[in-house]
Amino acid sequence: MNTRRSSILRSFLFSLFCFVMLSAVTARAEKSPYYNVLKYGAKNDGSKIATEAIKKAIDAASKAGGGTVFFPAGEYLTGPIHLKSNITIFIDAGALIKFSDNFDDYLPMVPSRWEGIDVVNFSPLFYAYEQENITIMGRGTIDGQGKKWWDFHHKLYDKSMPRTKWQLEFDKNNKDVLMPDIPGMIARGFLRPPFIQPLFCKNVRIEGITIINSPFWTVNPEFCENVTITGVTINNPDSPNTDGINPSSCRYVHISDCHISVGDDCITIKSGKDRAGRKMATPAENYTITNCTMLRGHGGVVIGSEMSGDVKKITISNCVFDGTDRGIRIKTARGRGGVVEEIRVDNIIMKDIKDQAIVLSMQYAKTEPEPVTERTPVFRNIHISDITVVDANEAILIDGLEEMPVENITFNNMNMNAKTGAIIRNAKNIEFHNVTINTESGPAIQAEDVQMMEFGGVKTHKPHANTPVVELNNVDDAFIFNANPRPGTDVYLQLKGRNTKGIILNGNNFRHVKTPVAQEKEVTETVVTDSKQQATAK
Repeated sequence: MNTRRSSILRSFLFSLFCFVMLSAVTARAEKSPYYNVLKYGAKNDGSKIATEAIKKAIDAASKAGGGTVFFPAGEYLTGPIHLKSNITIFIDAGALIKFSDNFDDYLPMVPSRWEGIDVVNFSPLFYAYEQENITIMGRGTIDGQGKKWWDFHHKLYDKSMPRTKWQLEFDKNNKDVLMPDIPGMIARGFLRPPFIQPLFCKNVRIEGITIINSPFWTVNPEFCENVTITGVTINNPDSPNTDGINPSSCRYVHISDCHISVGDDCITIKSGKDRAGRKMATPAENYTITNCTMLRGHGGVVIGSEMSGDVKKITISNCVFDGTDRGIRIKTARGRGGVVEEIRVDNIIMKDIKDQAIVLSMQYAKTEPEPVTERTPVFRNIHISDITVVDANEAILIDGLEEMPVENITFNNMNMNAKTGAIIRNAKNIEFHNVTINTESGPAIQAEDVQMMEFGGVKTHKPHANTPVVELNNVDDAFIFNANPRPGTDVYLQLKGRNTKGIILNGNNFRHVKTPVAQEKEVTETVVTDSKQQATAK
């Protein structure tokens, strides 16, 4: 009898537990349900613009403290979507959100940032201002229908074209805009909106969706904290300035597992442009970029040229660039100011690179030397390793400023095949370790006006007749060691320039080299070498 009572009691307690748990789950579901946009008046056959219906769903979720605004399979037409805190936009598999290409739908203008300049502009397609805990996710597609924007952008290069109502509206809202050194499109006043731009937001997540045909930059968080962009596919074919992912002046950014093919840079890190960027003084910092593929774009991963607020503590790893114009590109110019530093790049494979595989250029715009001021940009402490380049036009370009050399750059464990090799100008503290550069013509490495260089195990598998592996011109202080040139090497090291000095070679195997060191007559200082074959004047 006692056993039976115990069994009944256990059954009762279990039933009570299940009831309590079900009630809790139901309460949570009622507190944070899915807000199906169809229930708020949206049509999923593309027959009716759904801007107001989507707004109603977001407002209802926001009023309840947050929730998920749900787009079931089907086609939706909408104007801009403005997110609020604690809102998730869930775009289900089979759902296609097409954004209107009627420019008027993106009025009134809102606070925005455009190529590093703070403006009031057309509303971004997805927009949030000073919100937190916002998400756009799902297996569906969002289409910016950018062609009309692209076409109108091209028309604006006709300076005889009278100002449109949109340009006049821009003028009215931007009387005090802090112009960049070269006003360009800001002065024209018709600025295509970014596709997704959270501004001054916290805890932003974009996951799983496919994005196509952006009017302008695609995923463009500005001044945000804790941003995650993962598993996103971006495709903007034959389109101007449609960068893939551009987190600007953000911190704690995580980009992973994305697939990008666009009409400009694939992933770009920025922090404001010229005076406007220096005024905001908000760096891009603490970014991780990993496990991404880039098929087309001006650059695979790019820093700048709008980097006036500084860029620092960036890691880029485990990516494939196949068909981009450049691989890793860091760019700036006089007038930007700002510092790019503490950058790590490793485990990258590049193929079919149309220009440079790696480029660090402070000559993005041609300007004359000037005194070092807040306008002077700085590149330093950049370390690149474990890189494979299958085919590129040029292996590496480092191009500093006379008044501000690029400083402390290292290359480790790299194998590169390119038409031409590495060119280094106006730099300081440059190191190559275990780097193989195979060229179709010219030296593997050429350096000019550089202080402090170190070469450990640098070689080429394709030596060219009467062509050095390494050429140094006006280089002060270089140490070359562990070289093991391949048979057929005529000259390993060529020295030029009257300011070339402090060249030391040690621990090299030059038995396959006709002339280990060749130097022009203007190089007056003796080269210290461990080879029995002394330097030969040429």
